[in-house]
Amino acid sequence: MMLFSRSSKDKAEKKPGLFERMKKALTATKENLVGRLESVLTGRTEIDENLLEELEGVLLGADLGVKATAQVMNFIKDQRKKQLIKTAAEVRAAIRQQLIAILQAKEKAVPEQAPPQEVWMIVGVNGTGKTTTVGKLAARCAQEGKRVLVCAADTFRPAAIEQLAIWAERSGAELIKSKLGADPSAVLHDALAAAEARKCEIVIVDTAGRLHTRSNLMAELEKMRRVAARKIPGAPHEVLLIMDATTGQNGLAQAKEFLKVSGVTGLIVTKLDGTAKGGVLFSIVQELNIPVRFIGVGESLEDLLEFSPESFVDSLFEAK
Repeated sequence: MMLFSRSSKDKAEKKPGLFERMKKALTATKENLVGRLESVLTGRTEIDENLLEELEGVLLGADLGVKATAQVMNFIKDQRKKQLIKTAAEVRAAIRQQLIAILQAKEKAVPEQAPPQEVWMIVGVNGTGKTTTVGKLAARCAQEGKRVLVCAADTFRPAAIEQLAIWAERSGAELIKSKLGADPSAVLHDALAAAEARKCEIVIVDTAGRLHTRSNLMAELEKMRRVAARKIPGAPHEVLLIMDATTGQNGLAQAKEFLKVSGVTGLIVTKLDGTAKGGVLFSIVQELNIPVRFIGVGESLEDLLEFSPESFVDSLFEAK
């Protein structure tokens, strides 16, 4: 399924209303990042060391993190040294350019032909919006005419199974579930067998976000990867990590644990509409070296947006 191709993302973000929805959702982040940048740059006629120091403080204060901030500032300093940046407007343009470059550098190459049956594992800690996002992804895929099966493998949380049952009914997706506390890998095995029998094109797997210990959770995820690979060649084709933007830099430590064992291929950053810390998205991409695939900017299905670096940065810098 060419869900993550550049052309499809560009088309999606240019549909009427989507860009405006993103701008509205990122209002707090825009004020925290671009608003503060403008307050520093407005009226400045000289690009001196004091200005550069203030800019660095703004970027760090907006949760961009050390690495992303260093990339932006090193570029500006280098261009200033070469006398290619002389005005506040040129500084503003350079920051915008570098922020897009940070996000674009990590985009995933899309294969020419998708496999006939894909398995997507959705991972992340409880409370990040993981199960809701699984439901939204299933609904999106079903709307595109794909036959979807959802695997309720978060068997340690009754609410997760109930949520997925509701989403599956709404979207027309198939659902495979088991009793509370069942072995997640066994549920996945049954789901993959059912998907093959029913000729489902996409299997979306909701995984546990918490077990008795962190090591148990990671071991279970690794076991599920092995089960998927034995059942379907190349599976899992996507491992999407859900991250909550409201946690800011604190979410990075959790993400790094998942990266160690689960083979994460992409990120879905949720709750961007409820925080001024949206700048953390640049830090996430820079630190984890993994592309963002979707962003969550609200509760409805339409508020799970395919991610476009240009649209994201433009929504922050574009005038109201």
